[in-house]
Amino acid sequence: MKSQMGGDKLNLISSLKSAYGEEYEKHLFEQYKMFVDMADRVSARRMLANSFFVGVHTALITAFTVMLKERILPDGLVGLLPFGAVIALCYVWWRVVYSYRQLNSGKFAVIHEMERVMPMALFKGEWVAMGEGKDHKKYLPLTHVENYVPLCFGIMYILLGLSFYFCK
Repeated sequence: MKSQMGGDKLNLISSLKSAYGEEYEKHLFEQYKMFVDMADRVSARRMLANSFFVGVHTALITAFTVMLKERILPDGLVGLLPFGAVIALCYVWWRVVYSYRQLNSGKFAVIHEMERVMPMALFKGEWVAMGEGKDHKKYLPLTHVENYVPLCFGIMYILLGLSFYFCK
């Protein structure tokens, strides 16, 4: 089995078929299905996290716009503190996106390795067909696009803060 997995570079094999018993292939396939489902759930959680952050930031931009219009924020540098806090929140959002990207990369590395002992390597084949994320004409990975969303919100906050500070 180890020779089929190309040396098992991820150390996935914990038991050889001969030592495991008759249910080896069945259990291998069940683990594969479970792991693919877990990867799908990570992607769903990532989208839920992005929806949460978009909602929070949309509400915050609306609140800041009203506060600027009504001149609720104190003058001077103290009035810029909320802008610094939400820019920090943009950084946290960016880190969450980055963390999900790392987690998915690890999960798909395991899936690709598991597919080495499956009759077909569908996820690996799809990845190759899509240019492995290197050819943006074939496929632009979602996480590359997602990285720009917190940056865009951060830029909006900077512009709002500058308008607050300089346009009184």
